[in-house]
Amino acid sequence: MILIKNGRVVDPVTCTDAMLDILLDGPVIKEVGENLEYEGADVLDASDLVIAPGLMDAHVHFRDPGLTYKEDILTGAAAAARGGFTTVVCMANTKPVVDNEETLRYVQEKGETTGIHVLQAACVTKGMAGKELTDMDALAAAGAAGFTDDGIPILDEKLLVAAMEKAKELDLPIALHEEDPFFIKAPGVHMGEVSEKLGYGGASRTAEDVMVARDMALALHTGASVCVQHISSGNSVDIVRLGKKLGADIHAEACPHHFTLTDEAVLKYGTLARMNPPLRTEEDRQRIIEGLKDGTIDMIVTDHAPHSKEEKAKPMGQAPSGITGLETSLGLGILSLVQPGHISLLKLMELMSKNPAEFYRMVPGSIQAGAPADLVIFGENETWKVGNYASKAENSPFTGWEIPGKVHYTICNGRVVYNG
Repeated sequence: MILIKNGRVVDPVTCTDAMLDILLDGPVIKEVGENLEYEGADVLDASDLVIAPGLMDAHVHFRDPGLTYKEDILTGAAAAARGGFTTVVCMANTKPVVDNEETLRYVQEKGETTGIHVLQAACVTKGMAGKELTDMDALAAAGAAGFTDDGIPILDEKLLVAAMEKAKELDLPIALHEEDPFFIKAPGVHMGEVSEKLGYGGASRTAEDVMVARDMALALHTGASVCVQHISSGNSVDIVRLGKKLGADIHAEACPHHFTLTDEAVLKYGTLARMNPPLRTEEDRQRIIEGLKDGTIDMIVTDHAPHSKEEKAKPMGQAPSGITGLETSLGLGILSLVQPGHISLLKLMELMSKNPAEFYRMVPGSIQAGAPADLVIFGENETWKVGNYASKAENSPFTGWEIPGKVHYTICNGRVVYNG
């Protein structure tokens, strides 16, 4: 038994924001209430700390199998636990890609050894080549969390309609990388003043906008549950908002780097600020925040994309895109959204826990009797210095920043998987 005392419980499922004690009995929450006592229980004092359902990141890259010099399932899960996450959904662009049951089982079985819940999305198309659908029935039966070719857009709309129709039949979500290469002169940097200063072609927001508009219409046509991944364009936020108004089952993710930084960061941090889709303008950043506030954007995800130092040390045109993000996500959410007054902490937990779970057809974590004992305990305004990563990778522009939201404990299935 673990008795957590004197903490502020913030739970978006029960709409609770109150000082309460929590009694854990193995993998289950036994009781929640005031002034709880239980003889023989291990007491964890959460004074001045927030207790929330374990966070869920619906978009991570653990690079396993095949690219484990960047990250592997064990180190990725350790980074997740350090960031307060008890559940993650891995993307399918590994090597080999997750377009078959064997590779899917490999991730699932290794994930079971990590101490957290590691789910795996499967590819929409074989080899992520955009030519032929995977056996979505078999992958669903084997436990795929959903379907995505993240990293590569699906340009064949007829193939995508077939995929959406199958995903709807299976009642599983489909998540889409929205970048039309026709509108990209050079990836990773927004096409604008910064790319001009660098003499680097850049990626127009139109690359995202045209794909989001198409897929909003296709979601409306098929009735599929569709997610726009790592939204970066203010125009695309408006398109998703319209899609919801029209009745499409369309959703969107936002990453902390897209609501915290602008393309000006590329001038300061170089390739550490190279992303796909890229960091855009202050106007785009503000429109993403508005989308988070009004519910247009449903989920905050990290797009955790670890790379080696050697890879990121290459010139802008040769370095890979993306950052390691699991360990900074909660803090950046508090820094960029809660502290400026854009959203409440309860809303942040909804975006980082409840909504991702519901999108992936899971019962969201909550703090009530009978619920799984998956929790994060953190200091909302307690600052910490970013660094000393649990991830294998350090590719982040936020290294050295002082940010709030220090995680003290992550508890999964009633076991402490991180103690900071």
